[in-house]
Amino acid sequence: MLETSARLLRLLGLLQTPREWSGAELAQRLEIDVRTVRRDIQKLRDLDYPVHTTPGAAGYRLGAGTKLPPLLLDDDEAVAVAIGLRTAASGTVTGIEDNSLRALAKLEQVLPSRLRHRVNLLHSVTVTVSAAGPTVDPDVLVAIATACRDHQRLRFDYRRHDGTSSVRDAEPHRLVHTGRRWYLIGWDTDRSDWRTYRVDRIQPRIPTGPRFAPRQAPDADFAAYLTRGVSTAPYRYQARITLYASAETAAERIAPTVGVIEAIDPHTCMLHTGSNSLDEIAVYVALFGFRFRIHQPPELITHVRGLAARLAEAVEAS
Repeated sequence: MLETSARLLRLLGLLQTPREWSGAELAQRLEIDVRTVRRDIQKLRDLDYPVHTTPGAAGYRLGAGTKLPPLLLDDDEAVAVAIGLRTAASGTVTGIEDNSLRALAKLEQVLPSRLRHRVNLLHSVTVTVSAAGPTVDPDVLVAIATACRDHQRLRFDYRRHDGTSSVRDAEPHRLVHTGRRWYLIGWDTDRSDWRTYRVDRIQPRIPTGPRFAPRQAPDADFAAYLTRGVSTAPYRYQARITLYASAETAAERIAPTVGVIEAIDPHTCMLHTGSNSLDEIAVYVALFGFRFRIHQPPELITHVRGLAARLAEAVEAS
């Protein structure tokens, strides 16, 4: 049986998981009786940890309080947090780099040597390429996330790609992160349609608007919806191209924000992509290294034929 202090830490660690525990479950995990569990719960409350009891079910869970409880992590969790903090240090949120490094320094200070060795080994053989492009203000992310959670309309200044700004009014639904950029999917009340907004171009207006009843989502798969929205819908030319490669192989070379990949069979897939430039589509697809066949749009087929003729002529002339 664990000593009292060690048992309290173990109990606190169990209560930190996102679930409710019955007294019998806690007693079984800690190898004590239910009466001792109740006494230990009271000791945690005496230390200002808000352990809540579910009425009628005798369930326990840890709520938010005035102090941060010690985080009790197993070996794999501790390594995962350390690696996550290193990754966040080169992330796309403004100011998160220094905060992540400070948190990592605190964590590594208390890591056992065996875990510190695992983290440092991975770091020593890894090279990180910093994300290019604009970063997002964490306060903006929190404001948008709060409006999504509370179902409050959001008014914000939105900067278009050409630098001009407009005021938008939207019912925010979900934040989506592609690894490089953050996007907001929401219902635009002025346009009466779903829209996708880049968060780095959003400046929320405070206070937020009134509450709204959530609408049915435009797609159960938000990642797929975002990919279609940012890779094809906004552009003048929308292309449909067969790639003679498996969907898995194509996905290794084509970012989700470039196009939607649809598997046809184990050796072939369909790429749906878009651009305002026919040259951009032609050159980009040619550089994949796959054999391909263009189906749409007709302008792209004509353009590629002319481009191929000019390239062939240039080779013959040389």
